[in-house]
Amino acid sequence: MHHNIADLIDLFGGNQPFIDKLDQLFVEDLKLSKWQYYAIHPDATGNVGQFVMGNEPSFHIPYLYNYAGQPWKTQKRIRMLLESWFRNDLMGIPGDEDGGGMTAFVVFSQLGFYPVSPGIPVYTIGSPIFTKSSIQLDNGKVFTVSAVNASWSNKYIQSATLNGQPLNRTWFTHDDLINGGTLELIMGNRPNKNWGLESPPPSAADMQGL
Repeated sequence: MHHNIADLIDLFGGNQPFIDKLDQLFVEDLKLSKWQYYAIHPDATGNVGQFVMGNEPSFHIPYLYNYAGQPWKTQKRIRMLLESWFRNDLMGIPGDEDGGGMTAFVVFSQLGFYPVSPGIPVYTIGSPIFTKSSIQLDNGKVFTVSAVNASWSNKYIQSATLNGQPLNRTWFTHDDLINGGTLELIMGNRPNKNWGLESPPPSAADMQGL
């Protein structure tokens, strides 16, 4: 599923049926009491509906709205998950840290992007926590994410540029990152439902030419 999300969406019947299922996942009842549920699924912690924030196979799921034409829902959901489950208080983190996967999810998501499909050299954009982050690359170049006006309430992308050029899609390539440059996101407190719709992030079938 990580590799050919476009075909998965087709199997659901298109963007809207896929979105409907994603929406339902985050509100679906567990069908069991919590003690019964955790006796069966001890790693399935950090629940939001039946979405499991505390187990690595779930990490890509909130980014899937980007593939189905409603990226503002990815922005909303990522912020809610970061603010709810990764806190500097008694809540700590929502599950076990296997090999750094959970930390990687948090670091990438706080920067504002995530590598959804292993082996596909593309990052899909979420909602940055910081107003400015810079990645010092081994080749001496710097990749900067500037999230203008980003705050607790300003979680929605209004517009974007990559190296000064308008960006109306929710992804950029690994080459864009390692070559250095600036991804600038203008943030606001209401979703811009028209941003990011130029093309969905590539799936396995789209790999040629990347």
